[in-house]
Amino acid sequence: MDAPLSCGVDLVDLDGWRRALEVGGEAFCERNFTEGERAWCAGDPARLAARFAAKEAVAKALGTGFRDGVEPGDIEVVSAEHGQPTLRLHGEASARARALRLDAWRLSLAHGERQVVAFVVACALPAVGDAR
Repeated sequence: MDAPLSCGVDLVDLDGWRRALEVGGEAFCERNFTEGERAWCAGDPARLAARFAAKEAVAKALGTGFRDGVEPGDIEVVSAEHGQPTLRLHGEASARARALRLDAWRLSLAHGERQVVAFVVACALPAVGDAR
């Protein structure tokens, strides 16, 4: 059987995002971002928007969007030592990924003056001893 493959993409308008942050305030950030994400972003709207776009892209790759129990807090964007964004899935997002056999994830983020975009690709890794 072929390994499953999935992808997701999301684009966030920064002007609209800034308005959402103003209206939602700290409660919005606490609901949608982990403590580590909030610390890394240090209130920078573009960094927060990129991470939210990544969460949306992952939810799309899982085939659910933010429903069926998958929430933004279940998807965490972590920056590696040299800044490369990586993903950690928790809760229902992790369970859904396991059910779909999606265990290898790659994430790319890009910032412009007015928009940010996130693109994710997920696939199954071959099982140990699998002759693929």
